[in-house]
Amino acid sequence: MTIQTNFAVSTEADLNNAIQAIGFGGGKGRARSKTSACLCPASADYGLSMFDLGRTFLAAVERSPDATAITDGERRLGYGSWYEEIARVAGGLTALGLRRGDRLAVILQNRLEMASLHWACQFAGIVVTPLNWRIKPEELDYCLADAGAAAIVFDDVAADTVARAAAAQLVPRIAIGNVDGATCRFEDLQGGANEVAPRVGPEDLSLLLYTSGTTGRPKGVPRRHRAERAAALAHVAQNLYARGERTLGVMPLYHTMGVRSLLAMALVDGTFVCLPRFEAGVALRLIARERISNLYLVPTLYHDLIGHPDFAATDTGSVRKLGFAGAAMPDGLLKQVDEAFRPELFVNHYGSSEIYTFTVEPRAAAKPGSAGKAGLNQRVRVVRLDADSAEARTMTGENGQIIADIASDEAFEGYWRRPDADGRALRGGWYFTGDTGYFDADGDLFVTGRVDDMIVSGGENVSPVEIESILSLHPAVAEVAVAGLPDERWGQRITAFVKRGGAVEDDALDAWCRGSSLADYKRPREYVFVAEIPKSPVGKILRRLLVAGEYRRE
Repeated sequence: MTIQTNFAVSTEADLNNAIQAIGFGGGKGRARSKTSACLCPASADYGLSMFDLGRTFLAAVERSPDATAITDGERRLGYGSWYEEIARVAGGLTALGLRRGDRLAVILQNRLEMASLHWACQFAGIVVTPLNWRIKPEELDYCLADAGAAAIVFDDVAADTVARAAAAQLVPRIAIGNVDGATCRFEDLQGGANEVAPRVGPEDLSLLLYTSGTTGRPKGVPRRHRAERAAALAHVAQNLYARGERTLGVMPLYHTMGVRSLLAMALVDGTFVCLPRFEAGVALRLIARERISNLYLVPTLYHDLIGHPDFAATDTGSVRKLGFAGAAMPDGLLKQVDEAFRPELFVNHYGSSEIYTFTVEPRAAAKPGSAGKAGLNQRVRVVRLDADSAEARTMTGENGQIIADIASDEAFEGYWRRPDADGRALRGGWYFTGDTGYFDADGDLFVTGRVDDMIVSGGENVSPVEIESILSLHPAVAEVAVAGLPDERWGQRITAFVKRGGAVEDDALDAWCRGSSLADYKRPREYVFVAEIPKSPVGKILRRLLVAGEYRRE
């Protein structure tokens, strides 16, 4: 049976209509666990199928009221005290006129107020919509209009952007501190109540994330309480977190990795140590001072940490669990990070904003490049690059597109107001990731790049990630990115963009590739030595900028 899956969701009702229309056992959603009473927590016959996030936080408050929940500089709050602050924020948002289902845009770095707002929205039924604090005015205009934001919260970091965004002038503007252009101050907004009861259920929307992407307009990813909670539970289990963990809260709370760390700490009565903006030296001092027990970062931040002059003198012995996601970690960096921290557990987590977990590799250093096997709540396949069906599976070792089961407990149910994106990504009950990869003989997944990044040179498909992994092992290569540049003879010329960490030239790197396991036709035909590799705010290589010539040579 073929089920149409190109629903465009723009309201809570749209999401529920999509699920109801799909029904159980097919399509891109799942069966509704309850009747329409699920959307009315206050109704007498409301039955919870699972905790919402407000109840999740209350459970931590009741278990460990005095345990340190969050630190931000000199500010430190236990779960009981933080709950009171969260309750006041929720009350203030309600007094301002925000209601259940409204979207609240937030442009803040990882600070106490940002984390408090996230949790306050979970209690109040407001859909927190965090945006990159580097956002430009025209991008802010788009996101505010697309989300239908009812208000916006910001601080001095984004003040200029908010002032120049026309859409921001049409909604209440809540500023932290004394910032020009605000309609009210965050500090004055907080209500008087020190308690708040959850006003939502697991089927309500928790979060509207905007994917950064590498091209085009960002896409809104609406996520329900139950999906967010399931993803956080899976994160705890897949990283073997114990009660009282302490994590460095530096991955931005507009990104799924940052949100996962925040929620996971509440599940284990742990501590979220805020670091508003990543600086390797500051991060190292926090790791030592706060006795950080786990790190969950993109590879770029690990590179900067172990490369900092203070790393060797910093006590990092408290860090026993490492995890990375967001991008592939080159083999050379993987080895260096493992040797630097010598962790008990080193996890490669492969997932997305849409579905938090695809696969998990808990032995990242022992099997470089492996993304492991499907996570606790997932099924994963690799299909032919031109396939429309989940049944067009590849053979072992054959490169194809990675797809994931949309029925996962951790999954979204369709993009926000983007039927075009739904039509491309959601087919026959599967999410087509746009990533390429293959399964090895052990059944482990190897991610080789993006479908759009695949280099076609001389009629052969070449993955840039494979070449980058080989070159990253050269001792004089600090960072490397590979892209295909237009070439009359080859179609695309395999080009390596190298940030040097020592003295090395083209011929030495070519000899390195010739002496490796890399097939001859995959060798770079050109080397470009650059000052920096262009990346997104969360560390993804922006190959389109390399192809467009938007980089700085040494």
